[in-house]
Amino acid sequence: MTDILGNALLDYYHGNYTEDILTETNITEEDIMPLPYLFRSYKDMPAVERKALDLSFGKVLDVGCGAGGHSLYLQEKGLHVTAIDTSKGAVEVSKLRGVEQVEHIDLLHLQDKKFDTILLLMNGTGIFQKLEFVSKYLQKLKSLLTHTGQILIDSSDLQYMFDAAAEENIFISEDGYYGELEFTMKYKGVKSEPFNWVYLDETIFKKYCYKNGFDFEVVCEGDHHDYLAKLTNKN
Repeated sequence: MTDILGNALLDYYHGNYTEDILTETNITEEDIMPLPYLFRSYKDMPAVERKALDLSFGKVLDVGCGAGGHSLYLQEKGLHVTAIDTSKGAVEVSKLRGVEQVEHIDLLHLQDKKFDTILLLMNGTGIFQKLEFVSKYLQKLKSLLTHTGQILIDSSDLQYMFDAAAEENIFISEDGYYGELEFTMKYKGVKSEPFNWVYLDETIFKKYCYKNGFDFEVVCEGDHHDYLAKLTNKN
């Protein structure tokens, strides 16, 4: 499988930045993912990400670390951080930028470790792929969390997109859950295979969390229908 994200991050890191990643979903037209944004510092991060970093404590797992910006910030604060990503290129860039402990591994394959804070940012629920897999991933996260630990994860309620479509008389299929999207990415003429990515509204996410033994609290709301949730083990 082509590592589009990793190739783009490596190009940018090595000074070969000539174009951005293009993304497209089954309900939206082509959009631009600017590479400089993936290398942003704390001051340029959205409110939900800054809040997550401010709340982080103890041993931290950064899931889907990308270019390593969140991990680097927490490292500089003195926290012990383990960063993981399924993109080889992202892992390489994170190492080159100074992330001390970074692994090329899928979250579901991580074993025998415990963390006080688990971060899943930049629509962290996307890693669940589809509604049917949410419980599977929550149980995996629970197995990696200390009893008094926290999961900090962000997502968005996409209902606003459907409301806007209705106002403009655009038809969008409502088969299944409206937050389930199919994405493709394109970079320098190479297009990825389609992949599933899910956005969870607060109500349905809370329901799944309760079902899987977590308390659920929204600790920050962003400017674009996004929010940061804190999940903790039920006593």
